[in-house]
Amino acid sequence: MEEGKKGKYKFIDELKSDVLFEVYGKDLKELFENAAEALFSVICQLDKVKPKEAEEFEMKGENLEGTFWNWLSGLIAIVDTEQKFYSKFEIEEVDETHVRAKLWGESIRPEIGETVVKSITNYRFSVEKKGKSYKATISLDI
Repeated sequence: MEEGKKGKYKFIDELKSDVLFEVYGKDLKELFENAAEALFSVICQLDKVKPKEAEEFEMKGENLEGTFWNWLSGLIAIVDTEQKFYSKFEIEEVDETHVRAKLWGESIRPEIGETVVKSITNYRFSVEKKGKSYKATISLDI
């Protein structure tokens, strides 16, 4: 598993059945992009995923935490449904109840796979605004 790029995210604890990490962003756009990057750094070897194909991806929620949860859960689901790994994430629109993004990736290649992520868990899950920036804590069931 890759270590987070300075200031984007950091892994806090790696348990046998969970991976816990924090994600940071100067705004919601950066928070959602960094969270996707951190998630896929667990799922696959990001540096080996070629951004060959782009696709639109959109999620909604009732509030910021719900939208963020749905964003990450949706990304986990499309690995299975689309059979793709993603390495580049561009948030086109985001607010507390909606996110629309463009994802770049390629078909799954087993040799670049890392960890199968089953889902996001409620353990320590949070999204907080800290001044003008954001911080989120995410736990993945692996």
